[in-house]
Amino acid sequence: MARPTPLSGFPEWLPAGRIVEQHVLDTLRHTFELYGYAGIETRAVEPLDQLLRKGETSKEVYVLRRLQDDEAAAADHPEQGLGLHFDLTVPFARYVLENAGRLTFPFKRYQIQKVWRGERPQDGRFREFCQADIDVVGAGELPFHYEVEVALVVAEAFARLREIGMPAVQVLVNNRKVVEGFATGLGLTDVEAVLRSIDKLDKVGPEAVTEQLVSEAGATGDQAVALLALAELRGSDVVVVDQVRQLAAHHGADNALLESGLTELAQLLEAAAATAPGTLVADLKIARGLDYYTGSVYETVLVGHENLGSICSGGRYDSLASDGATTYPGVGISVGVSRLVARLLSAGLVTVTRAVPSAVLVAVTDETSRAESDRVAQALRARGIPVEVAPTAAKFGKQIRHADRRGIPYVWFPDAGEVKDIRSGEQVAADPGSWWPGEDDLMPRVIAAS
Repeated sequence: MARPTPLSGFPEWLPAGRIVEQHVLDTLRHTFELYGYAGIETRAVEPLDQLLRKGETSKEVYVLRRLQDDEAAAADHPEQGLGLHFDLTVPFARYVLENAGRLTFPFKRYQIQKVWRGERPQDGRFREFCQADIDVVGAGELPFHYEVEVALVVAEAFARLREIGMPAVQVLVNNRKVVEGFATGLGLTDVEAVLRSIDKLDKVGPEAVTEQLVSEAGATGDQAVALLALAELRGSDVVVVDQVRQLAAHHGADNALLESGLTELAQLLEAAAATAPGTLVADLKIARGLDYYTGSVYETVLVGHENLGSICSGGRYDSLASDGATTYPGVGISVGVSRLVARLLSAGLVTVTRAVPSAVLVAVTDETSRAESDRVAQALRARGIPVEVAPTAAKFGKQIRHADRRGIPYVWFPDAGEVKDIRSGEQVAADPGSWWPGEDDLMPRVIAAS
């Protein structure tokens, strides 16, 4: 059989990489639960007509086809087919509608699952990847303070991950009401075109954005200049809010919608200054091109690795889910786990103390005594210590080298009733009913790379 060729865009981690990913997932899950978010899981497939509601994503969806299907008929009615979900927001909206009668609102959930997106693979972009989402959804209404909470939850989770060597993050925040209010104050009517253009500023630059504002949003040259001036504003305190007000007054763009957005943005910045100083930064060019966002929007970057793009994004949405009688507004944020883990590994930012769970290798004197080695191993496992038994009854020196290659710190010798720390060479008498490894040796740990 020829050696298989890896599939681009479908990451697979070696054991050490999987330990890093699991640590990130455990940290996120623990932080989410500290704030009362309940875990759920939704199916991997959704009807295509539901998946395509979100916007220009038809080229990204992996469509499911059974081999016995009539492909011609399926091509004529693609909306009747099924596709793999490309994010967790659309499935969650459907989940809320289907289960509204059994949920207590505001409903706080976290969801950690794989998603699939058929785009061109590149650094930090995959076709199959793991996301970790939190959302709060209300029935009919949702207080603004949840827009503050979700930003602070992820800020806390990332602060915990700094303990393993992850770089600091900046959670870039804005409020769609600010951009919409400013644009309408200038006299522009195609606000969605304005938002789509501004959202591309980092990718295409100010000249290209100016052209798009003029050609697609119907802006004049002066209006485009004013919008770019707004997009350039940035700051971690409420001073930036005053700067927006001054700019709006200068261009005669003051209005109630703008003021509402600025008030909410100021509240978010003030709360962040008290609990996560320096982490949240108002960035007025963050618009999030998807048209269902209606309030706060978030994008998160790794400091020093901004070229990776956002590792965490989301925002407020007021009408993503509705059953006709009740609308379910919400706010959520999504962590791109695979993108984050890939950068931690490829940049050598973190390492692991060992790539296997085993803390102890129980030696085997000869095959006739393997049952005694198994008994010792079971006694240690019963107390929560990860153990494996030597694969062969080789010379003890060879068994010790086997443990060393696997990164196992201790070797147990049943006949002698002793355990050896193969790093220091210290060997002591030990009882499997009471012995305990060093606190740092019980399980593999993720640590900052030296």
